[in-house]
Amino acid sequence: MSDYNSGYNFGGAGAGDLGSKKQEVMDKVRGELALANAQELINKINEKCYDKCVPKPGARLESGEQACLSKCMDRYMEAWNVVSRAYVGRIQRESAGQQFGGM
Repeated sequence: MSDYNSGYNFGGAGAGDLGSKKQEVMDKVRGELALANAQELINKINEKCYDKCVPKPGARLESGEQACLSKCMDRYMEAWNVVSRAYVGRIQRESAGQQFGGM
């Protein structure tokens, strides 16, 4: 009969085990969100910059098109970073306000 319950832990897990599992899941979710954000950034850069800089697609990019794409990508990434920092800062301020406002 002891073999029946050997694979299960009914209430025997410590708080540390639960906390580490929660942290592991949170880290995985953060990683997946970061990957999704990076993919969205690349897709938007491709969409916006290519349409702007390559009016007549051909077998290769002209030097002006290459320069335009490079500058457009730099500007888009810079703007993305500014918006991301502002958004994260706002979320952190709101979160801190809720923590202290609830007391």
